[in-house]
Amino acid sequence: MILIIKEKKYIYEMKSLPLNIISIIIFIILVVITYLLYIILNYKFNINSLDYQITFILLMPYFIFHEILHSIGYVINGANFKNITYGMHLEKGILCCSCKQSIKKRTILWSLIYPLLFIGIITYIIGIILNNKILIFLSIANITGCSGDIIMFYHFLKIKKLQFFEYDNPMAFGIMTKDNLDNKELFGLKQIKNEKIVQTINKKITISKKSIIYLIIYFILCLLIFI
Repeated sequence: MILIIKEKKYIYEMKSLPLNIISIIIFIILVVITYLLYIILNYKFNINSLDYQITFILLMPYFIFHEILHSIGYVINGANFKNITYGMHLEKGILCCSCKQSIKKRTILWSLIYPLLFIGIITYIIGIILNNKILIFLSIANITGCSGDIIMFYHFLKIKKLQFFEYDNPMAFGIMTKDNLDNKELFGLKQIKNEKIVQTINKKITISKKSIIYLIIYFILCLLIFI
């Protein structure tokens, strides 16, 4: 008798509290590591106001580039660019890149790791080598914001085979797998039993109304910095 295990769909939503806790822990660790590296390398840790000003101005573009790297990870590893959408929900502290098509495990893993690797770890190392505080600050901010990506990457690595898909809710995603996850707790994730979320976004870029207000405030502050 051959037992055939069918694939089952699971829908998860990210938990804000664990994400925030992990982000704080990552931030503290990176600050301590940076401090120790500056001592070891005998660097002078003198920060002028211009460093803070430039970092603040570049922060939003840096986070936007984070999402662009997600999309590059999708496309390079098999996804169709026409199925990639971008979203900005600053009232929830979220910038997002979503793929409307079902994708393989390899594709989502690479997409998750691209921003952490290229404008997080690599740029941090370059910043330390060059003693470029702006690049160090931006890299730390990016790595700190990768807590959700890190949690998903960690859990997906342990699942043998899966198909990944996303919804309009930027905090939710679904997977199709033969692994039995019915009674399995996944740290940082909440399993949604009743599928009440949908996948209907057709716009390439979606910006919430509150995000527009926040962006205006951000641009005004950037202008005021040099007045």
